[in-house]
Amino acid sequence: MKIKSSLLFILMVFFVISCDKKLVFDEYKSVGNSWHQDSILTFNLPKLESEKKYNLFVNVRDNNDYPFDNLFLIVSLEQPNKKVVVDTLEYKMANPDGTLMGDGFTDVKESKLFYKENVPFNQKGEYKVHIQQAVRQTGKIAGVENLKGITEIGFRVESTNE
Repeated sequence: MKIKSSLLFILMVFFVISCDKKLVFDEYKSVGNSWHQDSILTFNLPKLESEKKYNLFVNVRDNNDYPFDNLFLIVSLEQPNKKVVVDTLEYKMANPDGTLMGDGFTDVKESKLFYKENVPFNQKGEYKVHIQQAVRQTGKIAGVENLKGITEIGFRVESTNE
């Protein structure tokens, strides 16, 4: 019986690793108990091949303390020439019944959110991604100072070529 379970475990690990051939970069940063509106998370991307194109994702780990249906983010892509492309993004985070969307068996869910598709990195040098939360309560101008329920933010780069 132990041999069967060991073989099953090895096959599952192999399957998970082999399914991620497109992965180029994947990193998470903790935001602690709450994500302050002035806290900007920075991800330094590895050197990327200029002849390839990449899909970019923001990964979010949240829990049942997250009080909103949507998540608003300001994501900036800083290029080596210091040009910065800024996007304000909105993502749906909860189902109509209030349960969190995403993958996970516990109250912590993980969502892989599309940021950009088929992006070339033509310039040589260091690219950086900056992510900041921009959530606001309905009818209020000021943003949510301390956003509860988000535990980690990640950034992922996948090659579009196999």
